Amino acid sequence: MSYQDFQTEGRRLGILRILHRRNQFTANEYSLNDELGGNYGHHVSKDQLHTDLAWLEEQGLVICQQPRAGWIATLTSRGADVAEGRARVPGVARPLPGA
Repeated sequence: MSYQDFQTEGRRLGILRILHRRNQFTANEYSLNDELGGNYGHHVSKDQLHTDLAWLEEQGLVICQQPRAGWIATLTSRGADVAEGRARVPGVARPLPGA
């Protein structure tokens, strides 16, 4: 696995874990990007975040809406299972035990 793959998988897990902690399991792109950078050390462009969200949606882990004010992502039950380590999806890092 390359370092870029390692970063991508960790970033995708970070997105799922952020959504898992939110009321109603939903967040907008601005808040996701702020928390990814501040709490997870993943400072990415809006385009990179959109790419990750679209990929997560293709895997059935989130549902994205794209209103004019920015993207909104909502965690699915499958996404919650991956965020908690109960399910595995190639391309998303597994959470560490106790994390």
